[in-house]
Amino acid sequence: MRKAWIVASVAISSALAFVMLLVVGVYVVAGNLVNGVGGGAKTLAKGSVPAAYAALVQKWGNLCPAISPALLAAQLYQESGFNPKAQSHAAAQGIAQFIPGTWASHGIDGDGDGDRDVWDPKDAIPSAASYDCELASYVKKVGGNLTENMLAAYNAGAYAVIKYGGVPPYNETQNYVKRITTLSKSFAAPVGRVDPSEQAAGAIEYAQKKLGTLYLWGGTGTPEQGGRFDCSGLTQAAYKSVGITLPRVANDQYNAGPHPSRDELLPGDLVFFSDDLTNSRAIRHVGIYVGGGYMIDAPRTGAVIRFDPIDTPDYFGATRVTEDGAKALPTTV
Repeated sequence: MRKAWIVASVAISSALAFVMLLVVGVYVVAGNLVNGVGGGAKTLAKGSVPAAYAALVQKWGNLCPAISPALLAAQLYQESGFNPKAQSHAAAQGIAQFIPGTWASHGIDGDGDGDRDVWDPKDAIPSAASYDCELASYVKKVGGNLTENMLAAYNAGAYAVIKYGGVPPYNETQNYVKRITTLSKSFAAPVGRVDPSEQAAGAIEYAQKKLGTLYLWGGTGTPEQGGRFDCSGLTQAAYKSVGITLPRVANDQYNAGPHPSRDELLPGDLVFFSDDLTNSRAIRHVGIYVGGGYMIDAPRTGAVIRFDPIDTPDYFGATRVTEDGAKALPTTV
């Protein structure tokens, strides 16, 4: 028994030492890549848009130079969370959240079936793209970035953009432009190296201290819960410890930054799992990557926070959390 205990202790110590080595590596890598290349693309990241709408977003997101599939996806996610039945208190309707007056003027028959239905994504998604491009045409002679001016016109009206010669000095409008342009990075397939997160090491350190803690469904680590977590509660608390506020649930945490490929993973990346590999909204589990094909996660009821392998059939993908990416996420979708 004593021999087994010693062997187990050595194994645990070795694992923790390995993680600490990786944590130090995160700081080194982050320091070396401060000026690295981020990525944006005309192609959507795998599964970032539900499969039912991905082809529509990919097609109509290339309608004009001011938009892209990723930007259109960011707008739809911001507006409705890809919910075609969404309806706001302000009477905005459908997946693109058109108010009735705007729909009457700008809704189009995207699928050519003879009607314009705000509740039908086959009409609403093309209409959103068409409306974006129409706004872009109004402000195309204004100096500066056409996409930012288009987004500003979406929020504040084309007249305000023309009046101020660019994004107007309204906090709401400036925040909207930054939020959508930042959020679009989480829907784009990266075309280059994805910068590491400087906060990643601290998030790992936090999660490492929770190893052995019993899982609790809905747990966020509060004293009333005995400091216990579920999977997304752990990742949320780990990044909160380094000053980044993530959403509560895993499928929204997926949109907190760009998506490195499996062979580009770095310690601190969030790794996600789903029974539907075509739809990020179906993600059901998340952990924090520590290197060597392993993560720290809170797996399920009856288990403890532990190291688990990530290379399983339900591995969906990863997110490199950024502070701006987390801030860009809507509070409710």
